[in-house]
Amino acid sequence: MVKNNDYDKVVEIFKALSEPMRIKILDVVSCRELCACEILECLSISQSTLSHHMKVLISCDLVIGRKEATWMYYSINKETIANIHNILDIITSKKSNCVCNVQRKNCKK
Repeated sequence: MVKNNDYDKVVEIFKALSEPMRIKILDVVSCRELCACEILECLSISQSTLSHHMKVLISCDLVIGRKEATWMYYSINKETIANIHNILDIITSKKSNCVCNVQRKNCKK
């Protein structure tokens, strides 16, 4: 069973991913850490729009931001991605204490 705060975290992440541009940004930074200027070269958005999307992605731990001098570098948070995979696997797997295993009195088979 997944803990309630894990459900809350998954919801926060899915809300962040409900914006198509954020999924594109994750795709862009999926290979390696990139400078904001490199990300902007791949996308047709302004620097302020990228900054807004990165704030959301960082706040739900999908992306890690790192400042070096005046440049911001971004990368995927692999630990969060692994946790999401694990939680989704738990949620979608059959388990002994699953509500689907409870015999219902008013249901026809």
